[in-house]
Amino acid sequence: MITNRQLFLSHQAQTSDAPLMLEIERAEGIYLYAPNGKKYIDLISGIGVSSVGHRHPAVTAAIKEQVDKYLHLMVYGEIVQSPQVKLAKALCETLPSSLDNVYFVNSGTEAIEGAIKLAKRYTGKAELISFENSYHGSSHGALSINGSEFFKQAYRPLLPGVRHIRLNNFEDLAFINAQTAAVIVETVQGEAGVRIPQTEFLKSLIVACKENGALLILDEIQSGFGRTGAFWAFEKYGVVPDIIVAAKGMGGGMPIGAFISSKEIMGTLAHSPYLGHITTFGGHPVSCAASLATLSILKDGNYIEKIERKSQLFMQLLIHPKIKEIRNAGLMLAAEFDSYEVLKPIIDAAIEKGVLTDWFLYCNNSMRIAPPLVITEDEIKTSCDIILSCLN
Repeated sequence: MITNRQLFLSHQAQTSDAPLMLEIERAEGIYLYAPNGKKYIDLISGIGVSSVGHRHPAVTAAIKEQVDKYLHLMVYGEIVQSPQVKLAKALCETLPSSLDNVYFVNSGTEAIEGAIKLAKRYTGKAELISFENSYHGSSHGALSINGSEFFKQAYRPLLPGVRHIRLNNFEDLAFINAQTAAVIVETVQGEAGVRIPQTEFLKSLIVACKENGALLILDEIQSGFGRTGAFWAFEKYGVVPDIIVAAKGMGGGMPIGAFISSKEIMGTLAHSPYLGHITTFGGHPVSCAASLATLSILKDGNYIEKIERKSQLFMQLLIHPKIKEIRNAGLMLAAEFDSYEVLKPIIDAAIEKGVLTDWFLYCNNSMRIAPPLVITEDEIKTSCDIILSCLN
């Protein structure tokens, strides 16, 4: 009989010539289970997605309840759907009053595409500025503003009028000018290996945007929904963007994304032309129900308040001569090694011993650690013990 592994290699499009090839039968909490019963601690949350753990009971209950009512009804924005409007209200309640209008899509890269279109439509300008080593997704527009040429070179020409500047370099703010529609920045750079903007840099960035009539778009696809120890990472900087983008941990394991702005700015998508942005499945009622449950878990379960302590526990336990540095923004951590050649065997050994970790697209000498936010301190200790045993 043909196995699932054979079918995977024969008929499923591949993204690399060396996939992990782990076969998972079920998942629960922070654990993934293979068909033979072997369990793995998931230290990367499906790359930041399973923020409240796999199959959280409240999330699965919300999904099942919504499935019994209706699935897709109509393209986004035409029919009043309870899961959408309840989630939109709940999201706006977590944000400053100027961010009061939500457009739901299916993923982070779609949210970036929508945010780019919105900024161009509202400002009437075409030029975009993003940052070196930034990552915003893999669709055409998102790829254009990504900061790594390695992943873009095979797909040029991309969007014109895109400039990349350096994070935390105040001199580069001079490139923001009267032709700039928007500046897009990750509140915490993820694929660069957890690089954090300086507070004064972000504040100066906002000033430069306002002086030139440009919008500031904050990408919180990885850092939002509690990951850094605040519901939104930008709360720690004391700044307010014009547009915020979310996805990944937003859905509790279901596909969903959103770009959020003011009603005034968002309203420009509704005229000249109308249907200025369209998505068939955006705001799918089942995904919205799962997202609302996820939001409630994070707000009511005291998980966010415990993230900094959990982050520090990782920092305290992962001490070893081979680990050169650990960078952290809550439960976004990067443990740096001398090289990819040193790191890769450690990752492989950890998987063999039951801990799933990864590296970063632009920083392949650093181990990615971004577990479900519900991980316990005992589970952190177990994970770190296994990682350290692989280093030795």
